[in-house]
Amino acid sequence: MTPRLDPFDAAPILMKKWMGMSMDAAASLETSLIELVKIRSSQINGCANCINMHTSEARAKGETEQRIYLLSAWREAPCYTDRERAALGWTDALTRLSEGPALEAASQALEAEFSEEEQVKLTLMINVINGWNRLAVGFGLWVETPAIPDTAKAVA
Repeated sequence: MTPRLDPFDAAPILMKKWMGMSMDAAASLETSLIELVKIRSSQINGCANCINMHTSEARAKGETEQRIYLLSAWREAPCYTDRERAALGWTDALTRLSEGPALEAASQALEAEFSEEEQVKLTLMINVINGWNRLAVGFGLWVETPAIPDTAKAVA
């Protein structure tokens, strides 16, 4: 994939602010939850760059292969907590906002698992990753991730 333009070169001041907001949002809730949200939103948006980047980062932060692989079918997979399910449902609802009716049920699950402050933090994170997905897809961005050592090497 050849990038159409580099947004960091084209608008460095705004992109620096965007990166700062991204980092602040990502640090606002538990790491494992944030990584799942980033991957799930990127799956829905078809952003190969962000799926590649965030699955690699999730593995490096201790996420399991099983939970990464099952994320596209999270509703049927038993390996996510109620809090994670609420976050994933909210991610799906906001990322697919134009599709409508799922928002109310997702909101109820969200309110049961997250404080008001956490709801805002999660919503900001969902907005941030959706924004990155649009930048990456729109401008053809690709960031090569470092190779993750295979299990045999990691155990040795």
